[in-house]
Amino acid sequence: MRRVEKPWGHEEIWAETENYLGKLLFIRAGHRLSLQHHEVKDETIRVAEGCLEVLLENEDGEMVTWILEPGDSLRVRPLRKHRFKGITDCCVYEVSTAYPDDVVRHQDDYGRQGD
Repeated sequence: MRRVEKPWGHEEIWAETENYLGKLLFIRAGHRLSLQHHEVKDETIRVAEGCLEVLLENEDGEMVTWILEPGDSLRVRPLRKHRFKGITDCCVYEVSTAYPDDVVRHQDDYGRQGD
């Protein structure tokens, strides 16, 4: 397992192959990840602990807010803008295709646009 510190919390990468990636995201209450999309990465999240706000672009290009609690899951398809925010401290499992650097940031609270 590999831990990666982030300004919003941290990631624990628990599975990494040429085909898939598994992470546990710890998001601190009140902190948000970038508003972003992925060109090819396809991911599904499942909340393990806490309460998570998800902003997700739908098929019509509209941004929809979802509130996820433990046991809830949601798929984020490629090219859909999305953002995660910890309403409380939360732990979120993420499984995805193996494109860890496929991130296009549109807005970021920590100045990482364009990274």
